[in-house]
Amino acid sequence: MRIPVSLVVNLVANGKPVEEILEEYPDLEPEDIRQSLLYAAWLTQERVYSFTNAEKQAS
Repeated sequence: MRIPVSLVVNLVANGKPVEEILEEYPDLEPEDIRQSLLYAAWLTQERVYSFTNAEKQAS
């Protein structure tokens, strides 16, 4: 059974206790929930990108 990371993160974000999540989704383990949160954190990391001005490069 596949359980999307987005579902797990949404359950945690809405205050569902880990124990209840594990009861509702017996294929999950506590480490799966932890990894889901780590993945979500990685996806939302702030990145700073530098852009050069096209007009400056043309001159």
